[in-house]
Amino acid sequence: MDDLSKHLATRLRRERERRGWSLSLLADRARVSKSMISKVERGEASPTAVLLGRLSGAFGLTMSSLLENRPGPKLHSRRSEQALWKDPATGYVRRTVCAPGSGRIEITEVTLPAGTSVAFPKEAFAFIDQQLLVLKGTLHFIEGKAARVLKRGDHLTLGPARACTFENRLKTACVYLVMLVRSG
Repeated sequence: MDDLSKHLATRLRRERERRGWSLSLLADRARVSKSMISKVERGEASPTAVLLGRLSGAFGLTMSSLLENRPGPKLHSRRSEQALWKDPATGYVRRTVCAPGSGRIEITEVTLPAGTSVAFPKEAFAFIDQQLLVLKGTLHFIEGKAARVLKRGDHLTLGPARACTFENRLKTACVYLVMLVRSG
């Protein structure tokens, strides 16, 4: 298990225990199986992007907050120092450009491989304002019932929290920025 996986296993367990939640309660809130959460907390399974989205929504945290393994604010980060996480199921890659705690904004660069789709529940977006900016390729984005095609340079501000699906239907990777601002 790599350092980020170890950190994530510990972070999930600590977040659950800090709240006094049982595995069953977290499983109910996140709508995932108790056994899967247990495996991730023990480091026996690597979470997928979808699972992280469900867990972060249940905790009221951003995915970047769960993945961040450097304590304290960081005003300057070189690309080589930015946290990188890869979804074992899809190859979806997240690079934390502007980490949680570095200001009010979080910026994540996502590389969505060709032919890949990642869906997140509305709970993952309930406590944040989110914007997207496509840097490379074409992103098919479904927000609730609204479907949009975003191409290089296109920007989108998401509306109220809804289930969202990020799709790359092309044969080349799509790269986009996710910019988050905590509500309130």
